[in-house]
Amino acid sequence: MAANNRRMSGKKGAQVGSGGQRRRGLEGKGPTPPAEMRKGHAKQRAVQAKARRAQGRTTQRRGGRSASELVVGRNPVVEALRGGVPASTLYVQQFIDNDERVREALQLAADRGGINLMEAPRPELDRMTNGLNHQGLVLQVPPYEYAHPEDLVAAAHDEGEDPLIVALDGVTDPRNLGAVVRSVSAFGGHGVLVPERRAAGMTAGAWKTSAGTAARTPVARATNLTRALEAYKKAGVLVVGLAADGEAELGDVEALDGPVVIVVGSEGKGLSRLVGETCDVRVRIPMPGGAESLNAGVAAGIVLYEAARRRS
Repeated sequence: MAANNRRMSGKKGAQVGSGGQRRRGLEGKGPTPPAEMRKGHAKQRAVQAKARRAQGRTTQRRGGRSASELVVGRNPVVEALRGGVPASTLYVQQFIDNDERVREALQLAADRGGINLMEAPRPELDRMTNGLNHQGLVLQVPPYEYAHPEDLVAAAHDEGEDPLIVALDGVTDPRNLGAVVRSVSAFGGHGVLVPERRAAGMTAGAWKTSAGTAARTPVARATNLTRALEAYKKAGVLVVGLAADGEAELGDVEALDGPVVIVVGSEGKGLSRLVGETCDVRVRIPMPGGAESLNAGVAAGIVLYEAARRRS
């Protein structure tokens, strides 16, 4: 009865059946962890933010990867395989009509090696291509590994040469990009720089136009082209922009035999305002025939030839 009175009273004290919980509660939980390890603490948030920034810099340093691409249709697939476009898998429709193009595609894939051959039903190929007319052949092109802008300068220095780089501003046709890559390779350049957004990337079309030179000529991608050009300037590289109203003629620019990046704009709009203001000098190509402009591939080839001639 006395025990019942104690449980019903308002007095504080150990309850019957507590099992010593209050005693264990007084023992403590050990030393307090450092601030950067405490959840929600300002120092922990600062450490996490620093780690995220470091991870972002690492991703940018690698230059990034493009998305995988599908080449669809018998003629495009055959042309891509003939042109040496990198490929990971050739999908062939089940019970396909075995014409000359199908046989050539299979033979080219087998001869190259490293390309998986997969047979798939027509509905699966329809789903993969979003209903495009694939004609029973689909070629998967793996993601392109872009270089970082700094890698192009580093590669030139590793070879004991002055950097010779082409940057494209607003060029959206992959065939123009492929043509520039081919010219850079032909005239001893060290790579091509493209913006990450609103610009052509290394698609199957660019690979094919490069005629295989994309395998040995790096293409770098910059999050911001203007900032990348400013970084080149700080590294001692002259930034030469091509413009129809440039203040200097190509033949008068003596600096082409040194470290230089040649900036080529789109055929219609030319250089963007910020990129044009970043250039050390804007150069025009004399055209006695009266043409208003040249496409990016032709313009880059002319300037690269002049630079190579002076360096020889």
